[in-house]
Amino acid sequence: MRKLYLLKYGATLCMLLVSLITFAQTGTLTGRVFDDTNLPMPFAGVTIKGTKLSTGTNVDGIFKFTGLPLGQHTVVVNSMGFEVLEKTINVTANTNITLYLKASATSLNEVVVIGYGTKKKDDLTGAVGTLSNKEFNAGAVNSVQEAISGRIAGVTVTSISGAPGNTSTIRIRGGASLNASNDPLIIIDNVPVDNTPIGGSPNILSSINPNDVENVTVLKDASATAIYGSRASNGVILITTKKGGEKFKVTYGLTTSLATVPNKVAVYTGDEFRALVNKIYAGQQPVLSLLGTANTDWQDAIYQNAFGQDHNVGVSGTWKKMPYRVSLGYNNTDGTLKTYNFERTTLAINANPTFLKNSLKLNFNVKGMYNNNNFADQGAIGNAVYYDPTKPVYNGNERWRGFTTWTQDNTLNGNPVPLATPNPVAQLELTDNTSTVKRSIGNAQADYQFPFLKELRANLNLGYDYTISQGHNNVKDSTQWVNSPAVSGGRINPYEERRRNQLLDFYLNYSKEVKSIQSKIDVMGGYSWSHFYREGADSSMNVTKTAKGEPNIYSSEYYLVSFFGRLNYTFKDKYLVTFTLRDDATSRFDADNRWGLFPSVAVAWKINDDFFKNNKTISDLKLRVGYGTTGQQDLNNGNNYPYLAKYTISDNTSRYQFGNSFYNTLRPDGYDANIKWESTNTANIGLDYGFLDNRITGTLDFYQKKTNDLLSIVDVPAGTNFSARVLTNVGDMENKGVEFTLNAKILTKSALKWNVNYNISYNKNEITNLSLTGDPNYQVLVGGIAGTTSGTIQVQKVGYPVNSYFVYEQVYDRDGKPMEDVYVDRNNDGIINSSDLYVFKKPDATVLMGIGTNLSYKRWDFSAFGRLSLGNYNYNNVAANSTYRGFYSTLGYLSNQTMSASDTRFMTALKTNTSDYYIQDASYFRLDNISLGYRLPALWNNKVNLRINANVQNVFVITNYDGLDPEISGGLDNNFYPRSRTFQLGVNCDF
Repeated sequence: MRKLYLLKYGATLCMLLVSLITFAQTGTLTGRVFDDTNLPMPFAGVTIKGTKLSTGTNVDGIFKFTGLPLGQHTVVVNSMGFEVLEKTINVTANTNITLYLKASATSLNEVVVIGYGTKKKDDLTGAVGTLSNKEFNAGAVNSVQEAISGRIAGVTVTSISGAPGNTSTIRIRGGASLNASNDPLIIIDNVPVDNTPIGGSPNILSSINPNDVENVTVLKDASATAIYGSRASNGVILITTKKGGEKFKVTYGLTTSLATVPNKVAVYTGDEFRALVNKIYAGQQPVLSLLGTANTDWQDAIYQNAFGQDHNVGVSGTWKKMPYRVSLGYNNTDGTLKTYNFERTTLAINANPTFLKNSLKLNFNVKGMYNNNNFADQGAIGNAVYYDPTKPVYNGNERWRGFTTWTQDNTLNGNPVPLATPNPVAQLELTDNTSTVKRSIGNAQADYQFPFLKELRANLNLGYDYTISQGHNNVKDSTQWVNSPAVSGGRINPYEERRRNQLLDFYLNYSKEVKSIQSKIDVMGGYSWSHFYREGADSSMNVTKTAKGEPNIYSSEYYLVSFFGRLNYTFKDKYLVTFTLRDDATSRFDADNRWGLFPSVAVAWKINDDFFKNNKTISDLKLRVGYGTTGQQDLNNGNNYPYLAKYTISDNTSRYQFGNSFYNTLRPDGYDANIKWESTNTANIGLDYGFLDNRITGTLDFYQKKTNDLLSIVDVPAGTNFSARVLTNVGDMENKGVEFTLNAKILTKSALKWNVNYNISYNKNEITNLSLTGDPNYQVLVGGIAGTTSGTIQVQKVGYPVNSYFVYEQVYDRDGKPMEDVYVDRNNDGIINSSDLYVFKKPDATVLMGIGTNLSYKRWDFSAFGRLSLGNYNYNNVAANSTYRGFYSTLGYLSNQTMSASDTRFMTALKTNTSDYYIQDASYFRLDNISLGYRLPALWNNKVNLRINANVQNVFVITNYDGLDPEISGGLDNNFYPRSRTFQLGVNCDF
């Protein structure tokens, strides 16, 4: 019996031991994740269902779990843009699996941000361009404008200066106005920002860290923009910032940079200058005695190799089911012009909680910026070109702080020559031009889905844009170029400005699919209220405060009120109609002209659904047709009350005597009490295409924009008591153009991928009317320059593009050299005068192209992007101001010239500055950037991903233009702050 018990319990014990050994065994699970095109999926989240075990795929799509109990487990794979994959695996000692993710409908039908909502890209009826942050220009950039330059067809971005953090001129399908703003409406996370410059801030978009941006959407035609009515004539740029995700994530990026000046203006060296002056003024001792013995390169003296650093930290995740993201950025970049510095700290906070079983969705955004600027005196750029190279930087004087200064008796400590060229190094070192700008942009948005009617949503958006700017532009005393008297008193020039812009938007949205009639209906209607307020003050005095000007204290405000609506109708998911209507009111106009109605309509047809369904050769084909009207009331002159009478008080030198007393006079300024909306009508025909299962995609658009009731400055008839010109509604203008984009996935292998994107746009601009009487010969002179009788070089004239050049036709000798002051008598009256001026060329490009490529091989990636501009001409003001005549001034000083002076050898130069000889072809190709990166193998059990990269910005420019840089906003090239060539090293970490 005992043996039986031993046998029985022994067998049981053995079974228990075997079971314990079995459960104690663990295995390893290794896998690789691919997408549905057989490409590895990096950074996908992988978890074991029912456990806390989680990891992520590396750059090759590989993940690994160790110590898993043997047996069945469910693997869950998540990646943005793909459907969640769950697969049950039997884990043994060493298990290796391959998983494939399927693109979600959201990825196949990309969601695009539009006015007051979103829409699937496949369902768009208007001309819309989109750019994700992955497609931004490579390297550290100080503003969103730099990140998108050249990447979207029809959008031109031209930096106005090479200074760090500076602003850019943005044009969408050409300008639509003459004297009102041509800037697009910019909306950041549903908050429209003020696009007028603020004192002390170099860039209206500098408050936004480009590293916080998720994507940029550009609305180009009236069908897309009319929902914004009064502010959308020049297009709309929608900027969406990043939000939190499900998994906790920490990112850090660092980019260091070295900026250099790629080239300088060609001027005479000290020896060359001495030789020319001795030759031209031989025997004229008063002139020759002004020559020095030095060989100073003044441009070398003002420029430097500049260093910069850009840090960005982001933390995102979900806290108690609330997605959040917090980011901190710091940028400190020196300018290549000495003493210039841009320093910016940014903070962005985003939270997206939901309540009431996801019926109530809240979105909170707060962005803050603290920006310190040290502005170098950019007048030093031109003075470095013209300062006498035979003089040293310092000459040991006591009166002028040791800096070489032109004096009336040519002695070290004599009285200054007031109009002589200032010492450019002194300008930089003795100028204290600094500012501090604090800005915050934020909004709280609530979206509520009604429980009793799921198709109906209410959306409320409260936003603000507050800015405080303080600074001064001071110059020390004992400086020749300030306050010009014999003893210069320097300058104290403090300023400050505050802006408070507020927004309230509310709309209802009803969306319903009616399957019985194969239709979808989406109706939206709402109300918008905006308030713009600014106040500030500035003053100017000398250092001793004995000479003071009257302080300028100002405040101003205006309001916008709007009602808007949109109807989207879709039939059989292939015929689409969009109708929008916006009724705007602005306080800038009188009550009788205050309201403006701006409608639009667009239709689209998905052709492939009728003729090429399931055809992978022609995988997408959609025709779009749209027409609509937008408005304009944004005045460049900053006058918020243009319809009200205004009087200017005379200064103390212009007073009226009555008896023994003197009284200031009041001069009425010109105004138009009936000023009203400027309106732009836009027609657009577009085609969206996709070939070879959408490996090749793009768009083709034809458009026509006609602007009526142009806000223009015209002459006041003689005999009135007004000032010479007044702003009123007069004239018409037209833009016609074509846009084409192409995106191609050339290689899609698992280890090797190559994408190419290309865009080209053509735009023709013409003024079609410019006067109340329709006079075709009426013209307005614009484009102010120095050195001409009229003070201008451009003209607005019927039949020609905006800001065309207005010049004399140069006559050339047999050798092709320009003959001095010899011009064509175009009206054959025997004299050369302003009647012989003619319209010649224009500053804006006719054709613009952008081409980029991305190539990746295993862990390596390479990208490059360049732009081509054709048909743009510059007025080379630097060359026009350089003649042999300019070497010597009878005031008693010498000036260097550019080497182009030897090409002309002009000595009289009566009309030289207005010769068409200086209107030069500025077409160019610029390779904007190249980037090379390497992603290291995942570290610390796949918890850390690290990428290092090297970038070069402004790699090279190919052009026939004689000036320093062919890319000049407005076309007037006068001592441009050179764009730097920047070399960058960066590292990005994901934790």
